[in-house]
Amino acid sequence: MCDLYYTPASGPCRVVQMVAHALKVKLNLKPLNLQQKEHLAPEFLKLNPQHTVPTLVDNNFALWESRPIAIYLVEKYAKDDSLYPKNAKQRAVVNQQLYFDMGTLSKRMYDFFYPQLMQNAEADPKKFKELEEAVEFLETSLSKSTYAAGEKLTIADFALAVTTSMCVLTGYDLSKYSNITRWYQLMKDELPGWEINEEGLNVMRQYMKK
Repeated sequence: MCDLYYTPASGPCRVVQMVAHALKVKLNLKPLNLQQKEHLAPEFLKLNPQHTVPTLVDNNFALWESRPIAIYLVEKYAKDDSLYPKNAKQRAVVNQQLYFDMGTLSKRMYDFFYPQLMQNAEADPKKFKELEEAVEFLETSLSKSTYAAGEKLTIADFALAVTTSMCVLTGYDLSKYSNITRWYQLMKDELPGWEINEEGLNVMRQYMKK
């Protein structure tokens, strides 16, 4: 059993939980209260000097960053390569979408929404335009395939679906994006562990009400 240091409100943590659920890998969940600075405790810093969540510990092997953790879990525990293909070209597309999520869509979502959520800042039109551009990139990408990286579900779908759900939670209107709307409904219907994501979104909703 792997230990997972996490917080339910974190989208990246939910990606790891959902991938583990899909693989039937049991996780020993170790919640960290970031507001109380539990992630800065000396014992956690020994595991992860960057003090970030999620952090996975598998038989004394510690790994952080959600996308590498997802890849690690699939490569070590999956019964086949469907979620992370061994074919070089197919895997490259999955990696491309994972990096797009990390460096573009997710980053721009957080850059736009989190100052508003955490600091009561005014919405920045420039950052919104950058987010809108990223969403349009995803819309174009999904016009070419059923899933995020082809015609089969992969770990790229987990990452992008959680980011998209955060956009929806914070009020971003996806209705004009027909390809994203189609794919997002497919994710809610098919993605293993979607209920884990919903639980985390509910935590965020309660935080937003406060």
